[in-house]
Amino acid sequence: MAGKKRAKGKPPIEFRNPQLADALQTQDMAAVAFALRHGPTVVPLMRPGQRDNPLDTGEVWTYRDPRTGQVALLLFSDVANKPPALPPTVGLHSPGWLRAFLGVHGDEITSVMFDLAGPHPMQATPADIIAALDA
Repeated sequence: MAGKKRAKGKPPIEFRNPQLADALQTQDMAAVAFALRHGPTVVPLMRPGQRDNPLDTGEVWTYRDPRTGQVALLLFSDVANKPPALPPTVGLHSPGWLRAFLGVHGDEITSVMFDLAGPHPMQATPADIIAALDA
């Protein structure tokens, strides 16, 4: 019988960044910057990446305000903090991915929201996040 096998001794991937969760709890931008530089972020995806292609990170879901047209990138410290109304698929992306994504799409994105539905939401501009990642 064929089934999915996990490599022996390899723990499952955890879709969270405890350092980012702690930084958001204190609302300390310096700690958020450190957590973003040294750990992953959970990103909602419209389309997951292809399993056989590590370069395919999927298609990121962003929120466009229907009244203003402004675009927000939603990031999460833990998949448990993602509201169920968002797409069910998530990606766990590195600091390098986040920097590259904001470098390409930063002019379109007006705000970056962390843990939008709580427990400790925070908002920043793409320029602030780029500066934090480049520090």
